[in-house]
Amino acid sequence: MHKVMIHPASYGNCRKAVDRAFDLFPINLSGKKVLIKPNVLRGADPEECITTHPDVLRAVLERVEESGPAAIVVGDNPGAFAYGANESTFRRTGLMEAAKGSYKNIGSAGVGVQFNPRFLEKVSLSRAVLDADVIISVPKFKTHGLTTITGAIKNSYGFLPGAQKAQLHAAAGDPVGFGEMIVEVFALRVPELFIVDAVVGMEGNGPASKNLRHIGKIMAADNAVALDGTIARMMGMEPGKIHFLRVAAERGLGDYDGDAIEIEGDFQEIEHFRLPPLVVKAEDTSASVREFLHGRTLLRPSVDAQLCTGCGTCVEHCPVSALSLHNGLPEVEKEKCITCFCCQEMCPEAAIRLG
Repeated sequence: MHKVMIHPASYGNCRKAVDRAFDLFPINLSGKKVLIKPNVLRGADPEECITTHPDVLRAVLERVEESGPAAIVVGDNPGAFAYGANESTFRRTGLMEAAKGSYKNIGSAGVGVQFNPRFLEKVSLSRAVLDADVIISVPKFKTHGLTTITGAIKNSYGFLPGAQKAQLHAAAGDPVGFGEMIVEVFALRVPELFIVDAVVGMEGNGPASKNLRHIGKIMAADNAVALDGTIARMMGMEPGKIHFLRVAAERGLGDYDGDAIEIEGDFQEIEHFRLPPLVVKAEDTSASVREFLHGRTLLRPSVDAQLCTGCGTCVEHCPVSALSLHNGLPEVEKEKCITCFCCQEMCPEAAIRLG
C-alpha cells in the first residue's frame, strides 16, 4: 500500500511539514549526491505561485544539508526553449537565493539515453539527473490545460535540457500522446521522494493561471502515481479519467486507487475547485467526444487582446512555428497547431487560453 502525507503548512512554517515528510519517507542521504528539482516553469515572481515557492525549496534544502550528503545540486530546465535564461529564471523566482549556493544550470550538460522510438529514438537527460544517488522532486499543486493536473510525474519533464522538449511536443502530436510521452520521461529516472508545494495552489487554466487558491498544505510521498492521484481527488477529479495517470498505473509505476493509498493527515476535497474547462469536458465524455475535443478542430490558442502585450514569447516557444504576430497580436495557423499549448505555458501575461 502507498502512503501520501497531507500536512498543514504556511510558507513561514513549512519546515515542520518538510521534516515530517522526511520522517515518514526516510532516505539515507549521508555521503550521497542529491538533486533537488523544483518546478520552475518560467521566470515569475514568487507571489505569482507559478513555480515552487522559495520557502519550500529552502526548507527541503536545509533538511537535506543536515543529513550529511556528499553534494547537493538544485536545478531544473525551465520552459521550452529559453535554457540560456536558466540562471535569470532562478533569480527572478527567488529560488537562486533559496538554493544557498547549491544551484547549478543542469541544462548545460546532457547525456543521450534510449527512449521510446514512437517519439524519439534517443533523448538527452541532464547529467545531474544521472549522476544523482537521490532525487527529491518538489512540484507545485496546479492544474494544467494539457494534462489536467501538473504534479509529481509532470515535474520530471524538466529533466530534459534543450529544444528537444519542443521536438517531443511535436512528436507526441496531441494531448493524449503528450500524456503518454511524459510517463516515458518520468520512467527514465524515478525520483526517490516527492514534496509538493500545496500552500497556495493554482486552479482554472494552469499551469500559469492567475487563478490562485489557498490550500495551506505540504504533501509528500515516495510514489508519484499515488501522490498525483491524491492531488486529483483533492481537486475533485477522478484519477482514472486522467490519461497519463492511467498510463503510469498500467506501466506498474504505482496505483492511484483510493483503497491502495494510506493518507497520513486530513484529506479534504477542495470545494468548487476549478479545473481546466475543455480538458474536463474531454475527460468526462465518451472516447469519441474526447477525441473530437482533443483534435485539431477545436483546441486552439485563444488570445485575450486586453492582456496580450505583443511580446512574442508565444511565437518564440511554438515548437511547430504555428504562431506569428499580426497587428501586435499572435495568430495561429490551424493546420500547423498540434495543441501542445507551449504558448499558454510560457505567456508572461496569462493572455493565452484554451479555445
